[in-house]
Amino acid sequence: MTGGVRIDKYLWAVRVYKTRTQATDACRKGRVSVDKMPAKPSRMVSAGDVIQVKKLPLVHSYRVLAPIEKRVGAKLVEEYMEDITPPEELHKLKMQDDFFVRRDRGAGRPTKKERRKMDDLRNDF
Repeated sequence: MTGGVRIDKYLWAVRVYKTRTQATDACRKGRVSVDKMPAKPSRMVSAGDVIQVKKLPLVHSYRVLAPIEKRVGAKLVEEYMEDITPPEELHKLKMQDDFFVRRDRGAGRPTKKERRKMDDLRNDF
């Protein structure tokens, strides 16, 4: 293929999304951009393009190494895509896990004061 491949097909083929429909919907909702420009599902990508995918709370960044249309096994994805997500973004995920508030079973509902503390922790991101 000389001109590249559709971005929705590519994101599905390299296992960023489970289905092509999910990839298409993400493009339509503005969650996918190529070289910092919003991408429609029919946007063609080729080697060297940088794709940003918003999957809350992170913004993943990938570099296209080679366009591909058919879905490949997880071990082969590295041949077609390079994950260039900055460490700061990955740190957000770790912080979210650290601040997840767990309550003991049977402890009842949180008090108003406890609820405000939980909300403050969540809104710090």
